[in-house]
Amino acid sequence: MTPRRPASPLTALTGRLIVSCQAPPGDPMRDTGTLVRTARSAQAGGAAAVRVNEPEVVAATAAAVDLPVIGLWKDGDTGVYITPTVRHALALVDAGAAIVAADATARPRPDGSTFADLVAAVHAGGGLVMADVATADEGREAAAQGADLVSTTLSGYAPGSPRQTLPDLELVAALARSVEVPVVAEGRIATPEQAAAALAAGATSVVVGTAITAPTALTRLFAAGLTP
Repeated sequence: MTPRRPASPLTALTGRLIVSCQAPPGDPMRDTGTLVRTARSAQAGGAAAVRVNEPEVVAATAAAVDLPVIGLWKDGDTGVYITPTVRHALALVDAGAAIVAADATARPRPDGSTFADLVAAVHAGGGLVMADVATADEGREAAAQGADLVSTTLSGYAPGSPRQTLPDLELVAALARSVEVPVVAEGRIATPEQAAAALAAGATSVVVGTAITAPTALTRLFAAGLTP
């Protein structure tokens, strides 16, 4: 048996909101201090955890908020790029991530490892693993390989999943019926009503990002709505 961190971070997430505090390359928000203040604002607003990108931001956020930090490391923009290797995952654990989020789709990983390899390494380091998946089959396989949580993060963004503008509540429900680990709803959740619907569909917790922490994208949306 590989060692695991106590389940208290998971208990804290039950029925609660996780705020994704990230910004894309080139965005003015992509600054460690700015993202840390965003995470602190999320905590002040009632978030149960925050999801942040890159070890530097994970470390700074973990030092600034009294919440579980879900860390990921986006490296590239095609294929498996969310925490793609064991090296990326362990760097997040070392930075203070309580939970490491990683792509758990069926696509090959750049270091030739398996998702199970990554899970084993994170567990040995005392962390938990959130599997980002696109389909129910991937979620079931990730849970079988030891994932502590399964998230719908990649639905609509990876092969084999439907392209849609709304949250994939069908995937949430399918996962809730077929895995024994907590299911996290993430992706295109834009309103409190959609977040509540995700919980009603079977999610244990809900991740919201753009609708809370992306002023550039939100401003662009409003500006486009005023364009003739």
